[in-house]
Amino acid sequence: MTDNPFGRMITAMVTPMKSDGSIDYDAVQALAAHLVDNGHDGLVVNGTTGESATTTDEENVATVKAVVEAVGDRVPVTAGVGTNDTAHSVAAAKALVGAGADNVLVVTPYYNKPPQDGIVEHVRAIAQAADVPVMLYDIPGRSAIPMESATIAKMAQIPQVRAMKDAKADLYASSKLMAETDLLWFSGDDVLAFSWLALGAVGHVAVTGHVAGNEFAAMIAAIDKGDLAEGRRIHQKLIPVMDAIMGVTQGAIMAKAALAIQGVIPSDFCRLPLLPATDEQRTIVRDALTKAGLL
Repeated sequence: MTDNPFGRMITAMVTPMKSDGSIDYDAVQALAAHLVDNGHDGLVVNGTTGESATTTDEENVATVKAVVEAVGDRVPVTAGVGTNDTAHSVAAAKALVGAGADNVLVVTPYYNKPPQDGIVEHVRAIAQAADVPVMLYDIPGRSAIPMESATIAKMAQIPQVRAMKDAKADLYASSKLMAETDLLWFSGDDVLAFSWLALGAVGHVAVTGHVAGNEFAAMIAAIDKGDLAEGRRIHQKLIPVMDAIMGVTQGAIMAKAALAIQGVIPSDFCRLPLLPATDEQRTIVRDALTKAGLL
């Protein structure tokens, strides 16, 4: 794994906000440090879980700068730069690399349903502009368009494209791509992390990792040693928390609620169209954290 610039246990960070909706940069830095102190060897900033759909370009630059200042000497920082506008993504990539990001994350352009060759050229433009390692992000449940296997194989030939965050849940098709390309494969789905790692993924980009970084890191270590029974035990331990954070409402909402319950961030405020967790949802996540021994 010496040629892995991203890390292995990575969480796509939420963006802590104050009750007026402004970004709480002190809490951003405290959260980044907390994650690195608890099992993480890489972070993703300005991803979907960071509410990138409702943060501004200027806020994204400031957030990356804050995280790099807090932990950039300890772990690599990957910045989400993908949008459904290639020119905007190119500008974002340049700005966030300029702010100190070590790598960039590029999601499939959403909403406008580009042809597969359009996805390739979109990624190529961003990769060439950023000129740092690129992690692709395939999540058709959000983007509406999957990256086809042939498309991924083409993008793997772009020099800067180094990795795939896979949230498509087609384990067999992806296992073939793992064998056919030199891409570093990452689970992009908490509930399938054990399965991905057992198939040969090098790491996991998590949401539940906000509260279970040490546990996911232990899962990675167990599978490295061939101890599938221990990996499976950790997976089973985390089922209540994965259900609570990923299965009740939108993941950023419940991740923020969990972090606030743990006392890691001061507020679980989310920007519209997201809403903070309800009292009922907070009870669900509190009970799950307790059951998993994380509270």
